[in-house]
Amino acid sequence: MSKPVILTCALTGGAAYSGKNTAVPVTPVEIAQSAVDAAKAGATIAHIHVREPGSGAPSMRLELYKEVVDRIQQQNCDILINLTTGPGARFVPGRENPRIADPVSTLAPWQARVEHIVALKPDICSLDVGSMNFGEHVFVNTPSDLREMAARIRESGAKPEMEAFELGHIRLARHLVEQGLIDAPPLFQICLGIPWGAPATSEVMMAMRDQLPSGAEWAAFGIGATQFPMVAQAVLLGGHARVGLEDNLYLRRGVPAPSNAALVERAVTIIEQLDRSVATPNQARALLGLRQAAATHAEQKARSDNG
Repeated sequence: MSKPVILTCALTGGAAYSGKNTAVPVTPVEIAQSAVDAAKAGATIAHIHVREPGSGAPSMRLELYKEVVDRIQQQNCDILINLTTGPGARFVPGRENPRIADPVSTLAPWQARVEHIVALKPDICSLDVGSMNFGEHVFVNTPSDLREMAARIRESGAKPEMEAFELGHIRLARHLVEQGLIDAPPLFQICLGIPWGAPATSEVMMAMRDQLPSGAEWAAFGIGATQFPMVAQAVLLGGHARVGLEDNLYLRRGVPAPSNAALVERAVTIIEQLDRSVATPNQARALLGLRQAAATHAEQKARSDNG
């Protein structure tokens, strides 16, 4: 039998999407409920950013992450928690002096980018393995910062999901694996279609997959209109998949997605039509070498009881 497909739902990203589709969750209550609904629709993992409840702006506040995680667990939802470490990497050079960051830059010390991982000890967290032009800003992830972040993530017990936006990122990720900073099996997320990273095509996905280290588990996603074609392509190539309002606001052309759950339901249909099944959280734990649910829930309860 083919192994089940781990389906991630990326609930809400760091872009200003909530004005384009009101279904994008903003507050901790909305984000947590969206995770629970996605789990009921079939999602295995919830990939979580947080936003400022009043403005909807991207946030890095620990208390917001904690509230989201606690609310998910309080509903006895066993969806795997994947917290982002992407915020804090944006750099825009100043117009008059490029050495001085423009006020819209969010560049932060690596310690701030993993603070919530160390405190909350999620099942998984993202680790963006490289720098690139990301739209109109620079996304900065230096090798030295990545080594430090990987070490703290490992100490927390979380599984790093190494996000690769181009082939060079996989080379750097392999180096982290070779240095012993990433436990087996390494987990990769191939991110396609983001300006100005690798395009969302079958050929590119296959090329990036072929550069992964032996024994790696991997998933892929495309943004916008490529989201569902890339679900099918990832499954056909032996990988896992990701959907969600972070990456795509539409259920189909011209039809805004009413929820993250609706995107998950469509992805589940695609996966099942390809004669594959969607992994349960416990199946994903086994595939990824994660801590067992009982131990994880006990840790989360203790953390919540301690305030």
